[in-house]
Amino acid sequence: MKAVLTIAGSDCSGGAGIQADLKTIAAHGLYGESVITALTAQNTIGVAEILPVPPDFLEKQLECVFTDIVPDAVKIGMVTGTQQMEVIKNCLLRHHPSHVVMDTVMVSTSGKHLMEPEAISYYQEELLPLADFFTPNLPETEMLLKRTIKTKEERVAAAREFALQYKGIVYIKGGHDEFSADDLLFCQGQPIWILGERIASGNTHGTGCTLSSAIACGLAAGLAPEESARKAKSYLAGAILDGMDLGKGNGPLNHMYRLNGTNLA
Repeated sequence: MKAVLTIAGSDCSGGAGIQADLKTIAAHGLYGESVITALTAQNTIGVAEILPVPPDFLEKQLECVFTDIVPDAVKIGMVTGTQQMEVIKNCLLRHHPSHVVMDTVMVSTSGKHLMEPEAISYYQEELLPLADFFTPNLPETEMLLKRTIKTKEERVAAAREFALQYKGIVYIKGGHDEFSADDLLFCQGQPIWILGERIASGNTHGTGCTLSSAIACGLAAGLAPEESARKAKSYLAGAILDGMDLGKGNGPLNHMYRLNGTNLA
């Protein structure tokens, strides 16, 4: 069985972060491992508080994983500060995992900053260059490239710049587009549009975590980047379309929608 490691924050309400990642990995039939960067007090309404994991304990988690059940792919989500980034950087340089998918999450859907502002430059200069697959949404792409993106032509130009700057495959998510849900994959110098219809749903908590983890699963299983991306988008659409409605705010997806016929009661 292939193994996928998620390095991210914990979501006590189960919709995003480590919990969403592990559900996604399990739904793909792979073995999930998790290294927690922060505890969060959050729910479908928003993030109330963040408690970062001390860097030395973060390092111990990483070493326990990489010296035993070595992951076939790594997904990195929420990282709070420079010291944590340095620990993760050193781990990646020491162990050289085959695939590193970076979900460039810096601000939560509810507007809570998940990364210390002073850590962003270190993130860009030291950590991002160690990944080989990036999954930013439009606001994150604008933030990292310091440019405004309005049209699809500008999105292609941004993806090309991102890929050249960080030397990897870029998947710019289109969920913030008001007209469609088309995503842009920039791979081997070529833009590839992965089309999708906008799904009318108030339950999209954890979509970014889920997509990046699904892509990591595809890569771990030996799929090519484009196939991994297409399958991940299809899986995400199904999890949203299932129509699960939990919580008082932006509710979670049904990561296990493919098991809907199963009843353990």
